[in-house]
Amino acid sequence: MHYFVYLDEFGHIGPFISPDHPQHRTSPIFGLGGVAIPVEEVRNFSMFFYKLKCSLLAFELERDQEHPAKWEKKGSDLFRVQNINKYRELRQGTFRLINEVKAVGGFAFFYGQEKLAPKEGFTPEGLYFATLRDSIKQLDRYCAKNDSTFSLFLDAVDSYDPGAKRKFRLSGIETASKSMFGNSHCFRLLEPPYQLESHLYQNMQCADWFCGLFGRRYAYRYSPTQYAQNECVERYFGARLDTILKANTMKRNRNARIIQLP
Repeated sequence: MHYFVYLDEFGHIGPFISPDHPQHRTSPIFGLGGVAIPVEEVRNFSMFFYKLKCSLLAFELERDQEHPAKWEKKGSDLFRVQNINKYRELRQGTFRLINEVKAVGGFAFFYGQEKLAPKEGFTPEGLYFATLRDSIKQLDRYCAKNDSTFSLFLDAVDSYDPGAKRKFRLSGIETASKSMFGNSHCFRLLEPPYQLESHLYQNMQCADWFCGLFGRRYAYRYSPTQYAQNECVERYFGARLDTILKANTMKRNRNARIIQLP
């Protein structure tokens, strides 16, 4: 089997100290996550997501007067705590999305890590490239065990230095190429990643929706007390997400033990 794997970011890529810190408080974790779809199901799945988006967010589409094919709703905005708790339609739509991933033989995936306190030499780019490299290794091992291959599609991330956008994108491809042809020998990845503009690709938008869930879920798992408001993600979606999650890893930090999750 060959999978198309769509990955986006979750959490926050900048430094983190605590939820109460005046500057570094956004998220204790950073990762890449999304969805893997068998290649023969890619077109049908993208149509399913498109129709779900149009139905679920009809009011916003009408308000914005934008063609749905190039309109997107970011997962971090969609899965706000107040939306999850208030809108039954959002919860049911998410259940349908999870069920469809399972029905087409796909799976959800993430690789993330707890961020350390800021230190000299830290760069967002360095964290992103390390996470991308390890995500490719995880996916490659999973595909090797299941006699399958994959192609990787990434959200076209701009550089966190606005003046170095092209360099950053090329560096991401270089990181993947090193995983393919270097010591890692990730033979199941057929080509270096393709970078997509998410507003034009339904399945990339779907990956972003899953990342909206992952970011809140794993901040809550990191510290149930500090992120108690995110408990609703675990309560409504946790068990269902576990039925489609494969090959995932969340590191407590880069120098500590690795916690394998379902």
